Amino acid sequence: TTAATADAPPAVFCHSYGSVVCGLAASAMDRARVSDLVVLGSPGMRADSAEGLGTGARVWAARDRTDWIRRVTGYDFLGLGHGDDPTDPSFGARVVSSESAQGHTGYFAPGTDSLRNFSRIALGDFDAVRCAEADGGGPGTGPDCRQGLG
Repeated sequence: TTAATADAPPAVFCHSYGSVVCGLAASAMDRARVSDLVVLGSPGMRADSAEGLGTGARVWAARDRTDWIRRVTGYDFLGLGHGDDPTDPSFGARVVSSESAQGHTGYFAPGTDSLRNFSRIALGDFDAVRCAEADGGGPGTGPDCRQGLG
């Protein structure tokens, strides 16, 4: 899914295993073509870090604390696996609140923090984005996902 305003490159939103595909394609996403790469409910992006994606786009991530996908992130067995968890602080993505998403399929549900945050990212309204808590999901005490945005 892509979204854009008339004078900005689009943001790309990647859900679930689509985020693996976005991770593989990320190096072709320079900031002139894609402003923001947002993954939600991701099992991994085939990278060890946001920097390792090789993209010029800002990398954002969201995962609801009740999403079952959290059980499959970060595994690698004989080369099988999808890489590190994009919502882990060590990955380096800007982690946004997904409070009220309720599981793996609720990220775009009306009234959720995730949908509000995705809209704000697509519109470039970064000051209004709510960051996730350190333990994921809701808003609050995690690293400031807006740091360095102007």
